[in-house]
Amino acid sequence: MYAHTELDGPAGTLRVSGHGMPTVELVRAPGTRPDAHTPIGTRSAALLTLTVDGEPAAIRPARGRLLRRSYRVDVRTGGVRHRLVPCGHQDSRFLRNGRRTGTLTSSGDGRVIDAWEPGATPLDIALGTALAAAFGTGAAPWFETVGEIVSGLIP
Repeated sequence: MYAHTELDGPAGTLRVSGHGMPTVELVRAPGTRPDAHTPIGTRSAALLTLTVDGEPAAIRPARGRLLRRSYRVDVRTGGVRHRLVPCGHQDSRFLRNGRRTGTLTSSGDGRVIDAWEPGATPLDIALGTALAAAFGTGAAPWFETVGEIVSGLIP
Protein backbone atom coordinates (compact mmCIF):
# COMPACT_ATOMS: atom_id res chain seq x y z
CA MET A 1 0.00 0.00 0.00
CA TYR A 2 1.48 3.34 -1.06
CA ALA A 3 0.90 6.56 0.86
CA HIS A 4 1.15 9.84 -1.07
CA THR A 5 2.55 12.62 1.15
CA GLU A 6 2.21 16.37 0.58
CA LEU A 7 4.07 18.48 3.17
CA ASP A 8 4.33 22.27 3.08
CA GLY A 9 6.29 23.11 6.23
CA PRO A 10 6.32 26.91 5.84
CA ALA A 11 2.53 26.92 5.36
CA GLY A 12 2.05 24.30 8.09
CA THR A 13 0.05 21.77 6.09
CA LEU A 14 0.39 18.02 5.60
CA ARG A 15 -1.85 15.62 3.71
CA VAL A 16 -1.36 11.85 3.41
CA SER A 17 -3.64 9.84 1.15
CA GLY A 18 -3.61 6.70 -0.93
CA HIS A 19 -5.78 4.06 -2.53
CA GLY A 20 -7.65 2.13 0.17
CA MET A 21 -6.45 4.24 3.08
CA PRO A 22 -7.98 7.11 5.04
CA THR A 23 -6.86 10.65 4.28
CA VAL A 24 -4.89 12.19 7.15
CA GLU A 25 -4.49 15.96 7.36
CA LEU A 26 -2.44 17.92 9.88
CA VAL A 27 -2.58 21.73 9.89
CA ARG A 28 -0.65 24.26 11.95
CA ALA A 29 -2.72 27.26 13.07
CA PRO A 30 -2.75 29.97 10.39
CA GLY A 31 -0.54 32.96 11.07
CA THR A 32 1.82 31.13 13.43
CA ARG A 33 5.55 31.23 12.80
CA PRO A 34 7.13 27.82 12.19
CA ASP A 35 9.98 26.59 14.36
CA ALA A 36 13.11 25.53 12.51
CA HIS A 37 13.34 22.03 14.01
CA THR A 38 9.95 20.49 13.23
CA PRO A 39 8.87 19.81 9.63
CA ILE A 40 5.23 20.86 10.32
CA GLY A 41 6.56 23.89 12.20
CA THR A 42 5.50 23.22 15.80
CA ARG A 43 5.28 20.61 18.54
CA SER A 44 2.50 22.53 20.32
CA ALA A 45 -0.76 20.56 20.33
CA ALA A 46 -2.69 23.82 20.78
CA LEU A 47 -1.45 24.95 17.35
CA LEU A 48 -2.24 21.70 15.50
CA THR A 49 -5.44 20.28 14.03
CA LEU A 50 -5.48 16.61 12.98
CA THR A 51 -8.24 14.94 10.98
CA VAL A 52 -8.58 11.36 9.78
CA ASP A 53 -11.03 11.02 6.90
CA GLY A 54 -12.48 14.39 7.91
CA GLU A 55 -13.05 13.39 11.55
CA PRO A 56 -11.09 15.21 14.29
CA ALA A 57 -8.43 13.25 16.15
CA ALA A 58 -6.56 14.17 19.33
CA ILE A 59 -2.82 14.76 18.91
CA ARG A 60 -0.24 15.29 21.67
CA PRO A 61 3.35 15.76 20.59
CA ALA A 62 5.80 15.72 23.49
CA ARG A 63 8.18 18.67 23.88
CA GLY A 64 11.25 17.08 22.27
CA ARG A 65 14.02 17.70 24.76
CA LEU A 66 16.76 15.48 26.21
CA LEU A 67 15.38 11.93 26.18
CA ARG A 68 14.38 10.05 23.02
CA ARG A 69 10.98 9.43 24.55
CA SER A 70 10.46 13.20 24.76
CA TYR A 71 10.13 13.20 20.96
CA ARG A 72 7.09 10.91 20.98
CA VAL A 73 3.82 11.89 19.34
CA ASP A 74 0.55 10.43 20.64
CA VAL A 75 -2.71 10.31 18.71
CA ARG A 76 -6.14 9.06 19.71
CA THR A 77 -8.68 8.31 17.03
CA GLY A 78 -11.69 6.02 17.10
CA GLY A 79 -10.83 4.83 20.61
CA VAL A 80 -7.40 3.61 19.48
CA ARG A 81 -4.07 4.91 20.83
CA HIS A 82 -1.24 5.46 18.35
CA ARG A 83 2.32 6.52 19.15
CA LEU A 84 5.37 7.44 17.11
CA VAL A 85 8.52 7.24 19.25
CA PRO A 86 12.23 7.27 18.33
CA CYS A 87 14.05 3.95 18.62
CA GLY A 88 17.41 4.98 17.10
CA HIS A 89 19.32 7.89 15.62
CA GLN A 90 17.20 7.88 12.45
CA ASP A 91 14.28 5.50 13.06
CA SER A 92 11.04 5.64 15.02
CA ARG A 93 8.57 2.91 15.99
CA PHE A 94 4.89 3.29 15.27
CA LEU A 95 2.63 1.63 17.85
CA ARG A 96 -1.09 0.85 17.94
CA ASN A 97 -2.37 0.28 21.49
CA GLY A 98 1.21 -0.38 22.62
CA ARG A 99 2.10 -2.93 19.90
CA ARG A 100 4.61 -2.15 17.16
CA THR A 101 3.05 -1.96 13.73
CA GLY A 102 5.91 -0.34 11.83
CA THR A 103 9.31 1.31 11.74
CA LEU A 104 9.68 4.63 9.93
CA THR A 105 12.49 6.92 8.82
CA SER A 106 12.10 10.53 7.71
CA SER A 107 14.68 13.30 7.66
CA GLY A 108 12.02 16.03 7.71
CA ASP A 109 11.68 16.60 3.97
CA GLY A 110 8.25 14.94 3.72
CA ARG A 111 9.58 11.63 2.40
CA VAL A 112 9.09 8.58 4.60
CA ILE A 113 10.75 5.19 4.37
CA ASP A 114 8.59 2.56 6.06
CA ALA A 115 8.64 -1.08 7.06
CA TRP A 116 5.27 -2.41 8.26
CA GLU A 117 4.59 -5.45 10.40
CA PRO A 118 2.07 -8.07 9.26
CA GLY A 119 -1.33 -6.89 10.44
CA ALA A 120 -0.64 -3.17 9.93
CA THR A 121 -3.89 -1.53 8.84
CA PRO A 122 -4.43 1.18 6.21
CA LEU A 123 -5.01 3.58 9.12
CA ASP A 124 -1.65 2.60 10.65
CA ILE A 125 0.10 3.27 7.34
CA ALA A 126 -1.61 6.62 6.71
CA LEU A 127 -1.27 7.92 10.27
CA GLY A 128 2.28 6.62 10.82
CA THR A 129 3.41 8.15 7.54
CA ALA A 130 1.77 11.47 8.44
CA LEU A 131 3.39 11.65 11.88
CA ALA A 132 6.83 10.69 10.56
CA ALA A 133 6.60 13.32 7.81
CA ALA A 134 5.27 16.02 10.16
CA PHE A 135 7.68 15.52 13.05
CA GLY A 136 10.63 13.62 11.59
CA THR A 137 12.01 10.43 13.12
CA GLY A 138 14.85 9.29 15.35
CA ALA A 139 16.78 11.05 18.10
CA ALA A 140 20.18 10.80 19.75
CA PRO A 141 20.39 9.01 23.12
CA TRP A 142 20.46 11.28 26.17
CA PHE A 143 24.12 10.68 27.00
CA GLU A 144 25.16 11.75 23.50
CA THR A 145 23.07 14.91 23.74
CA VAL A 146 24.54 15.74 27.16
CA GLY A 147 28.04 15.13 25.80
CA GLU A 148 27.43 17.59 22.95
CA ILE A 149 26.12 20.22 25.38
CA VAL A 150 29.10 19.81 27.70
CA SER A 151 31.65 19.87 24.86
CA GLY A 152 30.05 23.09 23.59
CA LEU A 153 30.64 24.72 26.97
CA ILE A 154 34.35 23.83 27.09
CA PRO A 155 36.56 26.40 25.32
